[in-house]
Amino acid sequence: MRLLPFFAVALLPLNGALGEKNNINWQPWSDSVFTLAKKEGRFVLLDLGTIWCHWCHVMDEITYKDPKVMELIRSHYVAVRVDADARLDLSNRYEDYGWPATIVFGADKSEIVKRRGYIPPSEMASMLQAIVNDPTPGPSVVTEADLTPSNKAGLAAEGRTALRQVLIDAYDHDNQGWGKAQKWLDWEIVEYCMAEASRGDKELEHMARETLAAQLNLLDPVWGGIYQYSTDGDWQHPHFEKIMQMQAEDLRIYAEAYALWQDKAYLQAAKKIRGYLKNFLSSPEGAFYTSQDADLVPGEHGAEYFQLNDAGRRQLGVPRIDMHVYALENGLAINALATVYSVTGEQDDLDDAIRAANWIIAHRAIPGGGFHHAEEDSGGPYLGDTLYMGRAFLALYTVTGDRPWLGRAEEAMQFISADLELTSAT
Repeated sequence: MRLLPFFAVALLPLNGALGEKNNINWQPWSDSVFTLAKKEGRFVLLDLGTIWCHWCHVMDEITYKDPKVMELIRSHYVAVRVDADARLDLSNRYEDYGWPATIVFGADKSEIVKRRGYIPPSEMASMLQAIVNDPTPGPSVVTEADLTPSNKAGLAAEGRTALRQVLIDAYDHDNQGWGKAQKWLDWEIVEYCMAEASRGDKELEHMARETLAAQLNLLDPVWGGIYQYSTDGDWQHPHFEKIMQMQAEDLRIYAEAYALWQDKAYLQAAKKIRGYLKNFLSSPEGAFYTSQDADLVPGEHGAEYFQLNDAGRRQLGVPRIDMHVYALENGLAINALATVYSVTGEQDDLDDAIRAANWIIAHRAIPGGGFHHAEEDSGGPYLGDTLYMGRAFLALYTVTGDRPWLGRAEEAMQFISADLELTSAT
């Protein structure tokens, strides 16, 4: 396992984590790339990944450094690289294909190929050449069905019963949790089971508590924080990236589980996640960062590293923290901290939530109640930023009773309503 000293890792430029270290001239996403592609008779290759993604690093270190792949891209493609955490429009559009996701477009913006995950060099070169030979859209490109809103206000009783049975049938009794290939804590499912358990449903309570116990296998025993998920259909093969959404929603769910069942294991898990947020993902100003990389050295699996104790890890260095500050991720963290405070009453939890909320208001607010995603929004404003900040304000109002938080939640919802009405009218 080849490891770099901490200072060397820390000095790598942020774009380097997404792969600006080879001879491919990566461009940002914009309409101009299609103008250039049309002018030069090229295709557009979109590499959509994240800073924390192990397989994105592997693809960058191996596939995009392959001479044949580089030559094909230089000769026939406009290469575009995008951080999916920064561009929620592209992230939401292609989330089923990554990360990394590889999408090839014609100069007219039509999709030709959409690929999921790591692509080895020989396969990538073959695909790129095949597109040059025949740019007809492949089988990965299918017409997306239009979304039609239901005209019903809610589910009938028989519908609820049927969906409940689907949930029960999908449970993995052998390995706990839902899902076969990858394991993680599905917050909405567990929260639903907890709500039903509070009404006396013992079957769903058993499934929720088994899943909560299994998820503890993905809790970093040294630094705290939750690894993203486990592969191989069990809870013993973690991917080591730590993403804010995972931290915040797991923190919230374990706090709620403790409130419901008074199991100290849940409170202890919440405290370890909380400690990780404070020690690793908190900015000096009080807002929260986005994620921590899975790899100390880009492209090299971190299993050996994460088996070390605190001193052993720090001697080698600390995996990169993505220090972007996004409104969406902060909304998640604020909501989680307010939930923890409602359970523990610890003032520090509330103070940190309020500090982050005030920073986002000062630096990300849009007149009328909305929020930018980042300091500069290339494709925003996005629904998620305002929605999750609105939920955070509502959580702060719930635990403090301070009406200005309620007012901000209402303004956020009004901004969303007005934006959606404008979108539907144009």
